[in-house]
Amino acid sequence: MFTQQDLDQLQNKGISTTQIEKQLVYFRDGFPYLSIVAAASVDKGILQVAEDDEPHYQEAWRHFLKGNKKVVKFVPASGAASRMFKDLFAFLDADNKEPVKESEKLFFEHIRQFAFFDQLNTTCEKHYGENISSLCADGRYKDVVKALLDADGLNYGNLPKGLLSFHSYPEGNRTPVGEHLTEGTYYAKDKDDNVRVHFTVSAEHQALFELLVAARKPVYAHKLHVTFEVGFSVQKTATDTLAVDKNNEPFRNEDGSLLFRPGGHGALIENLNDIDADVIFIKNIDNVVPDRLKENEARYKNLLAGVLVDMQSRGYHYLQKLDQGNYTAEDLAEMLSFTENELCISHPRDFDSDEVLAVYLREKLDRPFRVCGMVKNVGEPGGGPFLAVNRDGTISPQILESSQINKEDVQALNAFKNGSHFNPVDLVCGLRNYRGEKYDLTRHVDPDTGFISLKSKNGKELKALELPGLWNGAMSDWNTVFVEVPISTFNPVKTVNDLLRAEHQ
Repeated sequence: MFTQQDLDQLQNKGISTTQIEKQLVYFRDGFPYLSIVAAASVDKGILQVAEDDEPHYQEAWRHFLKGNKKVVKFVPASGAASRMFKDLFAFLDADNKEPVKESEKLFFEHIRQFAFFDQLNTTCEKHYGENISSLCADGRYKDVVKALLDADGLNYGNLPKGLLSFHSYPEGNRTPVGEHLTEGTYYAKDKDDNVRVHFTVSAEHQALFELLVAARKPVYAHKLHVTFEVGFSVQKTATDTLAVDKNNEPFRNEDGSLLFRPGGHGALIENLNDIDADVIFIKNIDNVVPDRLKENEARYKNLLAGVLVDMQSRGYHYLQKLDQGNYTAEDLAEMLSFTENELCISHPRDFDSDEVLAVYLREKLDRPFRVCGMVKNVGEPGGGPFLAVNRDGTISPQILESSQINKEDVQALNAFKNGSHFNPVDLVCGLRNYRGEKYDLTRHVDPDTGFISLKSKNGKELKALELPGLWNGAMSDWNTVFVEVPISTFNPVKTVNDLLRAEHQ
């Protein structure tokens, strides 16, 4: 089936034929849908921290940071910004010369409010000899958009979001990279005033990220009285997945080589696994706010982190007892109650003896922990919190995307559509066991939770395989705690006009 050229190509990428054969099976048979028991809610599966309890968790995190612990802020930042400008690209291709759609009108009516306005104005003057006001007065709206998006202008149509000017400050503009560095000082600063931030980037843009950080890091460090340790990584080629044609046969390039595609953000579990840290915060690159709103962000980040270290320390205590054999029947009952009522794990089995129960408890407790902020559903697209059936028959909290739902399962579909909360990607992860040993995160992935998407290349249709999502199937076998956080902590920038919202001004 594989030619020598194929085998050489696989070897160069670090991919085995066994992996490819398994991918071909997924293309042929599809991925199984997850069985949903219910959408998680405040009454079932989502912790709503009472105001009186919040100081306990805040103090738990402050105490943790005083220890010899390593905390990292992990930011997936490889996504291109092109989708932010979808409507402006369409405007360039349209016959009409002036803005027609509401989104186009909004952009030009408030163009001075964008942080990048001065840069864009200067670019227009350089290219056309006229400023933005003059160009618009002459009906040359498309020239303004070209100056923003094209490679010989600001190139915003081709750059990743992390490198765009999002917010204005008296001392200058700030990109999402700058906002994430600054935000890290609010809740991820260790006892020695170190702030560690790790960005996953595309290989083609890594040099630009490094230049930006090199230029701005000393300024932020001096202003905020911290030391920044900034790391970068790219998605590993060994996580690329094979593309196939409509007959599920390997798709080949014109030179006969196999076509591989990046395996989606789920491949980043490998990058996460390579980071040496006790606790890692995960947050998307575009979900940032100006400094005036960062105290609110920090309050809930500290809360989530406090819940994590509190839950994790209880798990550590129980695991020590189990490993030492130093437990009573009452201790086992307490541990089982913790897994059922605090971690929301239910089981369909009876335990014939204390020994059998102890094995089960150890199995469930000796895993990475994560706490996930969840906001009330306001119709935003994306996944949400659910109680789902695992491969071992237990039921536990999981974050699911729509692709994992059987559209013919009316009950599951209604649960997905009517869920009270959704996932803003606001995670705090504990990566070590009670002995201080780091978990191998690749052993806690459910490989059956990927999905297949339809793409094309050179006019030919193809199927692409997406690996289990980073906070979905890639973390399927983690202990998961959902915590309600306010919608004020969720301020993504999906379109350029989102930067006009009050939260970004």
